[in-house]
Amino acid sequence: MRCLTCILILLLYIQTAAARTLKVGRQQAFTTIAAAIAVAQNNDTVLVEAGIYREKNLIISRSIVLLGLNHPELDGEKKYEIITIRADNVVVDGFKLSHSGVSSLDDLAGIRIHNCHNVTVRNNILDDTFFGIYSQLGINCTIENNKLTAYGEAELQSGNGIHCWKSDSMKIIANTVSGHRDGIYFEFVTNSIIWRNDSYNNIRYGLHFMFSHNDAYITNIFRNNGAGVAVMYSHGVKMIHNFFEKNWGDAAYGLLLKEISDSYIDGNYFNENTSGIYMEGTSRLEVVQNVFSFNGWGMKIQASCMDNTITRNNFQSNTFDVGTNGSLVLNSFEQNYWDKYEGYDLNRDNTGDVPYRPVSMYSMIVEKNPAAMMLFRSFITSLLDRSEKILPTLTPENLKDDHPLMKPLPL
Repeated sequence: MRCLTCILILLLYIQTAAARTLKVGRQQAFTTIAAAIAVAQNNDTVLVEAGIYREKNLIISRSIVLLGLNHPELDGEKKYEIITIRADNVVVDGFKLSHSGVSSLDDLAGIRIHNCHNVTVRNNILDDTFFGIYSQLGINCTIENNKLTAYGEAELQSGNGIHCWKSDSMKIIANTVSGHRDGIYFEFVTNSIIWRNDSYNNIRYGLHFMFSHNDAYITNIFRNNGAGVAVMYSHGVKMIHNFFEKNWGDAAYGLLLKEISDSYIDGNYFNENTSGIYMEGTSRLEVVQNVFSFNGWGMKIQASCMDNTITRNNFQSNTFDVGTNGSLVLNSFEQNYWDKYEGYDLNRDNTGDVPYRPVSMYSMIVEKNPAAMMLFRSFITSLLDRSEKILPTLTPENLKDDHPLMKPLPL
């Protein structure tokens, strides 16, 4: 056994000792990156000096480190995909990639990961690329600390910033993404994490999930997008301590949940969105310890939702706390703080003695007739809401919080 261990250590040493550093620059042995990549072997490092390199699509087919000094620029001249990775254990670090090709047929990218394991893309600047970083059948890859900026004006003519398709165990960490169709896009992606990213000013969504299960996104910022985040046709998604801010528009929201189940929404901040959360066809969600403030609607819960639990959240300064489109309610509201609550607490246990009904009559009218918003803050709407509280007729009878909190939770 000791002999086998010694042989393995010796082989590892020989392999490491054989690794080379191939330098690329005007005064170096290689003047083009393509030439250095062509002769590089597994475990070699291709070290690229600062400068502008106009080279047709660079294809990496061996396990190498491609390392830039002072962000050398790879210019796609609006014609080509810039880097394509087709080998496991590749690192691309420290480049500026600009002006990739644009195609309505091919998803050309600044960096493409194609059917690889353990690839790392970090510390890069991607400027004016169609798709930014594209993972296709990637497994256990890390996309970290990259800055991606595009200048798209129309959804159909733009690609996504970080696009992952049929990938698993991805780590998307501390990237900044703006100006794309979707900032971050997951389709058929499982067991992955999106952590500490800033996604803003994107045309459609800051983050978009489709058919992606058992993923988590944590401590991200989604602001000023066409809509904040959309999670669709997925289950087992954990949404924890994110910021959904200033996502305004006729059909905008901080978070859209459509046909998802068995997921967890905890400790998030929904501030200044048309709707903080819009839920349609959801089931078995836990919405816990979130803050909804200064939104048009704190939450919109369609009648197709069931078995969702909304508990211990703060609803403050929203135009409407909750909206719905039907009278059948199969969800539970419990121990939330509502700043519009006017009940009392005789035994001083910080829990209201009478239930709170967060759906107002006026919000039900607006749901069916949006033009009624013209009457917002008028005397007649206040009178309608007051009378509805005394004799409920339009609002759902069982949509209520039986134990509302008297003071906001320290979230």
